Amino acid sequence: MASIIEGYNYDIFISYRQKDNKYDGWVTEFVDNLKKELEATFKEEISVYFDVNPHDGLLETHDVDASIKDKLKCLIFIPIISRTYCDPKSFAWEHEFKAFVEQASNDQFGLKIKLPNGNFANRVLPIRINDLENTDIKLCESVLGGVVRGIEFIYKSAGVNRPLTPSDYPEKNQHKTFYRDQINKVANAIKENISGLKGEPLEFESEPKKVIKITLPEDKTRNKTKKVLIYSLSLLVILAVVFVTIKTNFLNKEIEKSIAVLPFRNDSPEDSTQYFMDGVMEELLTNLQSIKDLRVISRKSVEKYRNQTKSIPEIAKELGVNYIVEGSGQKSGNSLRMRIQLIKAKKEKHIWAKPFDQEKITAIDYFKIQSQVAESIAAELNAVLTPIEKQLINSIPTERLDAYELYLKGQFYWKKLTSEDLDIAMHYFEMAKEKDPGYALAYAGLSEVWVGRMQAGYSSPDEAGPKAFEAITKALEIDSTLADVHYTLALITTWGMWDWKAGENEFRKSIEFNPNHAEAHLYYAQLLLILGRSEEAKAIMEKGVKLDPFNPLVLAIYSMNLIMLHRNNEAIAAAQDALRIDPNSAPAQGMLGDALMETGRYKEGIESYKSLFKLVGYEEILPAFDAGYVKAGYKGACLQAAEALLEISKTKFVLPNWIFNLYVWTDQKEKALDWLEKMFEIHDPNLPYITAYPLFNRYRNESRYIEIVKKMNLSINEVIQ
Repeated sequence: MASIIEGYNYDIFISYRQKDNKYDGWVTEFVDNLKKELEATFKEEISVYFDVNPHDGLLETHDVDASIKDKLKCLIFIPIISRTYCDPKSFAWEHEFKAFVEQASNDQFGLKIKLPNGNFANRVLPIRINDLENTDIKLCESVLGGVVRGIEFIYKSAGVNRPLTPSDYPEKNQHKTFYRDQINKVANAIKENISGLKGEPLEFESEPKKVIKITLPEDKTRNKTKKVLIYSLSLLVILAVVFVTIKTNFLNKEIEKSIAVLPFRNDSPEDSTQYFMDGVMEELLTNLQSIKDLRVISRKSVEKYRNQTKSIPEIAKELGVNYIVEGSGQKSGNSLRMRIQLIKAKKEKHIWAKPFDQEKITAIDYFKIQSQVAESIAAELNAVLTPIEKQLINSIPTERLDAYELYLKGQFYWKKLTSEDLDIAMHYFEMAKEKDPGYALAYAGLSEVWVGRMQAGYSSPDEAGPKAFEAITKALEIDSTLADVHYTLALITTWGMWDWKAGENEFRKSIEFNPNHAEAHLYYAQLLLILGRSEEAKAIMEKGVKLDPFNPLVLAIYSMNLIMLHRNNEAIAAAQDALRIDPNSAPAQGMLGDALMETGRYKEGIESYKSLFKLVGYEEILPAFDAGYVKAGYKGACLQAAEALLEISKTKFVLPNWIFNLYVWTDQKEKALDWLEKMFEIHDPNLPYITAYPLFNRYRNESRYIEIVKKMNLSINEVIQ
């Protein structure tokens, strides 16, 4: 895009050190906000050159891309002046800052220009993001040939000297600057400078006209009428201001960047490739979820729309999003054909679409296509993409397409969570690992299987725990930037190893790499509830359920969180919602049973418990529930079911938690405490809830309970009341 003045290639050139953009993408965010402000300031389109991958580290003796000289032929040069920018050895300083000053000093306008108001300004417009040392200031002045005058984006307080951000409060900043105002100042300064270059006047208001004041004799009637008119006019002015403000705010209100990726349609003649189309959709979803500026609905919640005929606006309204992504394609051998489109939901307006048709596709080709699609969608939504997010999106997890396909098959079966399906999933993950020993996600998949087996009671903690930890540790060694790796490690360290600090660190890392990870939010909230930090937990769990509102597992975890907060009626509703979506959700049945029992709806609670044990493979104890209920109500039902599980445990591993739970409802305190101690002995993954879940809290004054809490490095004082 050319400059608005003929003979120049850009209107604005942004120069910066990559070091100042690595931590939080400050420079990228600044440029994005400046572009929006320029659109509101200029009638014309203003071109901005901003290289997201600057050439840091190049010295004067290195080869320099000759094209940079053409890009430097611009009207205004904006250096982001920081403590790292003032470095004569850097590319930005030598080949951008100094080069522009030399080039501009010798072009038709010169380095300094006369403004419309008669003042003079430099075509270098510095943006300062740090208070500088005197040596750095003098270094800048030696290049500019004068005092460094620019616009400050500095947050300064006791012991703090960093760039100003949009969320900073001016009253806490020693400089008292407001980010939004500073952006506006930059745009206005550019407007003034470019008007000076074009030789245009810059007039906003005409000179006030002289008013001749005539004094008349006082007239009380006239004065009264005058006051009424003044009050009326004042009221009209106030109403007009309010109306304009409301209208302006309404028009300028940005539509939330919320998006859902619908299940991709498989156009292949064979259903056997459905797993691949699901993988395409999930890979794109993962890329979009890593962008913090987007709110992305997780996969489980969109699965219900796979074969539905609802309109795009209807689906978007149910999911609470403003944009929808649709896709379709077919895979035949190593050939892939796809079409992906982005739709603005309200009016079903197609705002971006692209077909992909490639023969002999490799894994690298496949992942590049996915990253291109994600970046294109982010660009269409004006989403800020930080350097770290861009790196995550462009990463290639494996160069073996066959290993990737085996991983997709493993994921397909793992999500079913039955014992048989977990075995099949493990087989595929093992094969993927053999094809590519450096494939981190294959190891993560193996770890997920072992965690699933341990949580469901298919394998004992002694067997599953070490294998899950070994696999996830290997995945972490290969790639430490994968959100799912940190998420799985968080589950293991929290519920398997009872290391609360490590668990919290891993949850935070998982959410950092995937801000839209619903399950990470919900389980992190559970850890906070275990630690007694209920206010933090509430906000995080509400965000999590909003990210995946129709996922049965998310709703079941949410239901459990509500039980820990003693919001049992809400917990019942959440569990029932989960079961309407998936009647075979064992976690939802378990939570429904517990919440019903807590509210005194014992008969319904027993029925939910029966459904739970049927789903997890203990159908043989159902008659015990029935016989016990006839004999002694809900207490008899739980007692006989517990005794039936005891018999089974003689020949097969049974989670002590299940027997403990049943004994709690029989009012047999000593037996319940016996099984609480057995939970501790075998490292039952349900024991971390000891300080937060109501079933455990019944015994908080018992010495045996207190001893276990101490051994687990928890505090009874942090029990949620």
